[in-house]
Amino acid sequence: MKFTFLLALAGTLATVDAHGYLTIPSSRTRLGFEVGIDTCPECSILEPVESWPDLEAAQVGRSGPCGYNARVSVDYNQPGDYWGNSVVATYTAGDTIEVQWCVDNNGDHGGMFTYGICQNQTLVDLFLDPDYLPTTDEKQLAEDCFLEGELKCTDVDGQTCGYNPDCTSDEACYRNDWFTCNAFAATTARGCEGVDGAAEYSCTTTISGGYTVTKKIKIPDYDSDHTLLRFRWNSYQTGQIYLHCADIAISGSGSGSDSSTTSSSTATTSKTTSTTSSATTTSTCAAATSISVTFDELVTTTYGENVYISGSISQLGSWDTSSAVALSASSYTSSNPLWMATISLPVGTSFEYKFIKKETDGSIVWESDPNRSYTVPTGCSGATATVSATWR
Repeated sequence: MKFTFLLALAGTLATVDAHGYLTIPSSRTRLGFEVGIDTCPECSILEPVESWPDLEAAQVGRSGPCGYNARVSVDYNQPGDYWGNSVVATYTAGDTIEVQWCVDNNGDHGGMFTYGICQNQTLVDLFLDPDYLPTTDEKQLAEDCFLEGELKCTDVDGQTCGYNPDCTSDEACYRNDWFTCNAFAATTARGCEGVDGAAEYSCTTTISGGYTVTKKIKIPDYDSDHTLLRFRWNSYQTGQIYLHCADIAISGSGSGSDSSTTSSSTATTSKTTSTTSSATTTSTCAAATSISVTFDELVTTTYGENVYISGSISQLGSWDTSSAVALSASSYTSSNPLWMATISLPVGTSFEYKFIKKETDGSIVWESDPNRSYTVPTGCSGATATVSATWR
């Protein structure tokens, strides 16, 4: 299908649809795409709205903080059979983690993007109930809470946090706490394409080739066995906003603000990961010394190619590719090229890693820089964690 890429002023609706979605941690949208329910994960969109220059002015309406895809009539603000019922990643309060989204080359509208965590557990719980669809007012209240809980670019030491070149100092978009894309009209590395220099087709979109946009955020001092990480991208070129959420858990002191007296810290059931729960509170469970971490990698391969994970710790071969850990292609399909491996790792271990391909002739193909990083979360004995990624 061909799409006309219409250059327009900010706030003018283009002829193309939405073109971006959260991939790491795995958003509800990504999960819907992987099981074949969502045929265009980059097509969850809020439009027409005033997305620029005031980044927070637009009301989210039916889209809510998790997104609504009108193309497939899926509202991700309500858990479905394949998303929203369990967490996809567990983090520790204070951790700096890598997050990533995928933008379609044919719909890179530039602009600015942000991540957020709402620390009102009672409000978030409305989006965790598979039998309830939040109202429009509840969706807006939640988005307001996510904006209050912005995970600022400037929270991460050493991270470059610039001002958007398409915004002037007298406009509301002139702020460096949000993440910014490059100049929309640049001849090279334009828009969001140039944020981390990822190659086209480094992630999967269904309209054109996609490329990843990777940043780091700092997890707040908050405790919840199931909450949401919200991603929001405000377009510069078009009157469009893209919203997605991922189900996560945070292990922390619980000192984060919560307007409700009933929070995750007082719940009698604590889900530490997407597959494991405990019948007692986290304060009484046996602490794990190691956790089984599943690495999911979306990478298209040809017959005879195999995928491995190599990293800076002994469990991943200490960067020796002959000792790298093999991933399994048992769940691989042409529409969902998933390779995966589960590895037992000591809790609290921080390391860097990359995925590699081993060709039939024995040669090694490394994915592109930078190295990935991960810190193994803490949790109850028997806890598990999942890390999802896309070849780059």
